[in-house]
Amino acid sequence: MSAISSPCIKICVIDPVSKLCEGCGRSLQEIAQWSQLSEAERLAIMATLEARLSPPRDGQAPRRSA
Repeated sequence: MSAISSPCIKICVIDPVSKLCEGCGRSLQEIAQWSQLSEAERLAIMATLEARLSPPRDGQAPRRSA
């Protein structure tokens, strides 16, 4: 059996405003369903995570430091 791809970095804190994990950028629903998703679905979500965790364009501080 192969390992499941995961963006988890063991910083599991849900941002109260964005409702996303501050560590990996996934929503609670994505986290809960992760093991049931296909590898293609997981990779598609993972492709969006960097943009989710990027600083907003309005000049506010980023949610996660680089």
